[in-house]
Amino acid sequence: MSENRTDIAIVGGGLAGGLTALALRILRPDVSVALVEAGDTLGGNHRWSWFASDLDPARGALLEPFRTARWDGNIVRFPRYERRLDADYLSLASRDFDAALRQHLAQETIRTGSHVKAVEAGGVALDGGERIGARAVIDMRGFSASRHLTGGWQVFMGRHLRTDRPHGVERPVIMDATVEQLGGYRFVYVLPLGPDEIFVEDTYYQDEPVLDRAALSARLDSYCERSGWCGETLGSETGVLPVVTGGDREAHLREIAVPGVALAGARALIAHPLTSYTLPLAAETALLVARNADLAGPDMAELLAEHAQGVWDRTSHYRFLGHLLFDAAKPAERYRVFERFYTLPEGLIERFYAARPTPTDKFRVLAGIPPVPLHRAFRALARSGKSLDIPQQGIATG
Repeated sequence: MSENRTDIAIVGGGLAGGLTALALRILRPDVSVALVEAGDTLGGNHRWSWFASDLDPARGALLEPFRTARWDGNIVRFPRYERRLDADYLSLASRDFDAALRQHLAQETIRTGSHVKAVEAGGVALDGGERIGARAVIDMRGFSASRHLTGGWQVFMGRHLRTDRPHGVERPVIMDATVEQLGGYRFVYVLPLGPDEIFVEDTYYQDEPVLDRAALSARLDSYCERSGWCGETLGSETGVLPVVTGGDREAHLREIAVPGVALAGARALIAHPLTSYTLPLAAETALLVARNADLAGPDMAELLAEHAQGVWDRTSHYRFLGHLLFDAAKPAERYRVFERFYTLPEGLIERFYAARPTPTDKFRVLAGIPPVPLHRAFRALARSGKSLDIPQQGIATG
């Protein structure tokens, strides 16, 4: 078996892994890094968006190398009202993520098309016999479905269009929940990427990880037709993300952990439990690793385990809200939870997405009559919820 050596091996070249490699390159260029990704590109096929207020100056600086879209304000639509919010909104496409990382990282850092056979303290074994020895190994390969966790799923299909005439949309529509509610909380997400380019995504908060491609594509066709948007499809994406509402976190981590190997990113449940929002937390983790880049493998694992536990503890409020959403609200009525939420002060809404709620925020979100029947809310709290395990045949698709 051939072996190469590096200081830090990052397994998984998605958002968390890529930002961590970049933070190390910027803050500790003396530390050698291997960024190991099974796919041919970094970041996969995704789009990440966030509010400007989600990032402090240090995390904002980490995102500066990337070409992003930015808008002054955003809109939400519900059956009872439409509201414009003033917060600046940003978005990053995975192709731009990949391009910037290839420009800024050392050539020997990026190991795309590398399939991992095993991770262990002190190294990563690849298919084909190669081994990458490392002082510290960080596993960031994404969420691992688990019988120990409970919750639901966020399922989506997005389409990037070049329209045959200017589409006329000036600001992102974060949630258009005026669409028909089908099997869960459904909304359409719209980003105007240029005068004649637009990204449209159909999203569902549903109980099972079922992605019916034909049905979602037809619904996107219908939404675009009603909006008067016709033209060329430049790209598309689909996704199935967990919405974790509870469970036995320690049992889940015991099943996937390797002694001496650090866990981070969504694999360590470092994500917003209710929105599956990851970018602010991924940037936070990346800077934490870079500022502690000299740690030995077991010490890095302990540091990131403490960090992940801290994120889990400070986001418990969101798991409670998710529990009400999935276990108390009827699928067709789930939109009412968000409809009420978006009547709250804008600062609270921004802190909600940034996972920085104040005690007053938590009270305001839950104060008053909940937008679900009281008897269902109390009954939901007594239930354990659905397991976030995926059947052996994998995610169901149509």
